[in-house]
Amino acid sequence: MKRTGGAAGRRPAPTPAGLPARRAALEVLLAVRRGEPFDHALARALGSLPDVDRRLAHELAAGVLRRQSDLDARLIPLVRHGWGNVEPSLREVLRLGAYQLVALDRVPTHAAVSTAVDLARSLGGSKAAGFVNALLRNLGGRAAAPSLAMDPAAHFAALYSHPDWLVARWLERYGQEDTVSLMEWNNAPPALVLQPAREDDVALEARWRAAGLEPARATLRGWLSPARRPADVPGFAEGAFIVQDPAHALVAAFAGVEPAMRVYDACAAPGGKSIALGRQAALVVSADRTLDRVRRLAQNLARAGSGREHAVVADALHPPVVPADVVLLDAPCLGTGTFARHPDARWKVSADALARLAQRQGELLRACADVVRPGGWLVYATCSLEPEENEHQVDALLARDGRFERDPGDTVSAELRTSRGDLHLLPFRHGTDGAYAARLRRRA
Repeated sequence: MKRTGGAAGRRPAPTPAGLPARRAALEVLLAVRRGEPFDHALARALGSLPDVDRRLAHELAAGVLRRQSDLDARLIPLVRHGWGNVEPSLREVLRLGAYQLVALDRVPTHAAVSTAVDLARSLGGSKAAGFVNALLRNLGGRAAAPSLAMDPAAHFAALYSHPDWLVARWLERYGQEDTVSLMEWNNAPPALVLQPAREDDVALEARWRAAGLEPARATLRGWLSPARRPADVPGFAEGAFIVQDPAHALVAAFAGVEPAMRVYDACAAPGGKSIALGRQAALVVSADRTLDRVRRLAQNLARAGSGREHAVVADALHPPVVPADVVLLDAPCLGTGTFARHPDARWKVSADALARLAQRQGELLRACADVVRPGGWLVYATCSLEPEENEHQVDALLARDGRFERDPGDTVSAELRTSRGDLHLLPFRHGTDGAYAARLRRRA
């Protein structure tokens, strides 16, 4: 006789709606805490999720990272035995639930709490589930931020979830209004911008209109993506465009590469600037120091390059080229101009890291200066807002190396340049990522 009862006859319980997206977001957060870059963790975790779950998972993971201080300030007072005694994975589950309750009006309270409880149960059983359920159902307002009058940096750092030490620097440099605007920019989802590659602006616009899309221009340069995923935009497979913020496209334009020039892009991955430079140059040697980064670089060059760009594995401290007409050093930096695009980055920066990077940038500049031909240009760039990584590096090179002088040219509007001619883009002023570049000519 066939048995119909008992565990053997039961069907597995259906997965609650929305749980796969929350599970993917949790996977991203745990990977980021282990040190993996946000974009890498996101790409792996999203896998084959349907679009609606992909979008939710991305929003949840990025939102938790952007608002971590605020979320923790609401959760910590509810933990009787101390936040430090909560398992790290359960902290992320609590942050995910709290973010939905605090920031996403469209997510019903029961959905936010029940999916967090399901995640907790999968990690730590019924005890963990009960703990998360109790905390989230008692979630209230955040703890009071430190007094503005007593400690402005701590006050705004708590309100906008940024490191205190960095906010203190920005307040001193930019003032309160611009610093708040900068942090608000960092806490908002960034625009997805497309730049011409194998097709120019006219051809791209015609292609998209023929596909029934309504293309819109981005701030300063490029196009707002007409689809959520670049791969879904007509022309992607053919390399008609690349994904690149206007700030980084302007750095490539600022370099002022002319036809027949030979270019060395010393820290080229993922390749956007090499592709832009290759539209004019006769040859671009696109280098980076690790094989994984060069593989990604080579893939992007193959998809959207002109064929004049060539990916190589090389350390910029030891340039693998003879003197070039243009050397671009897009130096490793804190990336404080791209916090909106990389929501995990703000929690990885430190004053010590700034000092170490500044030292390395100086070493890289010295090495790259030696492979600029007489009469050629050295272009130094970062996506940082910090002067130690930007104008201080250029000033130091000019002070010790009499072969070079500033020569900014006229390829970029004077409104985007400093009084000394350096390109300087600020998110709160220009509506783009933050970026800096200086162009130096080696005297003939």
